[in-house]
Amino acid sequence: MQLLPSERKQTKIKMALQGISGSGKTMSAILLAKGLTNDNLSKVGIIDTERGSSHLYAHLGSYNVLKLEQPCLPEKYIEAIDICLTAGMEVIVIDGISQCWNYLLGLHASLTGNSFTNWKKVTAKQDVFINKILHAPVHIIVTMRSKQAYVLNLKNGKYIPEKVGLKAVQRNDVDYEFDLVFDIDIKHFAVSNKDRTNLFTDKQAFVINSLTGMKIRNWALSNENLKQIKQEI
Repeated sequence: MQLLPSERKQTKIKMALQGISGSGKTMSAILLAKGLTNDNLSKVGIIDTERGSSHLYAHLGSYNVLKLEQPCLPEKYIEAIDICLTAGMEVIVIDGISQCWNYLLGLHASLTGNSFTNWKKVTAKQDVFINKILHAPVHIIVTMRSKQAYVLNLKNGKYIPEKVGLKAVQRNDVDYEFDLVFDIDIKHFAVSNKDRTNLFTDKQAFVINSLTGMKIRNWALSNENLKQIKQEI
């Protein structure tokens, strides 16, 4: 055990995007990955649980897709992450991880015996999966579905129903595990509700693009490499 002075080192960002269906989570994740790799999507691997929907954005560049078949067991995600790491991916996009939690909820419901003891078994699987993400030596972006609700907004003298996102479909407080969490609304505007980078804290809502990913990339580098990257931009 040793007490050491603080030191700014390179880090691999772990990021989450959450929003309702149609909010643009997949495209936003790909654009972030594009910036994180300095516009080299060939170094991006997408673990697709959405029936191949990531292929819809192939016009953005040539990234790699690994289709994850149902049911979305934590062990399948872990295997898929390992495949991406072996292939030399620098950024992994997991689109998305709500499916994993839905599987675990179903698993818990199917178990007989003491409910509390069964939750221990289920959350142990979740913990192994999340720890795999957190300790992977690459940038990882995950998407999470938000539960939907409708609110009435007054427009031009009429009340118009609009979809809004509520809590993400995942284990409670899973967002605590990530360095950066963006909430994306139905109009594709993002705000950060957690931000260890301080790049987006208290900033107005904005539409994510590849420059957003480049900003995060710069932050993730050590001070020595940061000077070099600034010259590249």
